[in-house]
Amino acid sequence: MTQKERIANHLLKGKTITPMEALVVFNCFRLASRVNELRRQGMDIETVIKQDENGKRYACYGLAAKA
Repeated sequence: MTQKERIANHLLKGKTITPMEALVVFNCFRLASRVNELRRQGMDIETVIKQDENGKRYACYGLAAKA
């Protein structure tokens, strides 16, 4: 299974993912690229920018909530 497929399955389970989690869990250095590929395939993925305790900002990706 490709990184993109594994990340898609992770998101479809209702989970979110950050770049650090993608690196550790899926050995994926380019999460934003995989997310972009999934978006082009029709997945409705939203990005939330978070900030850690040291002030560093990072993206957290998850499936968009349905209305």
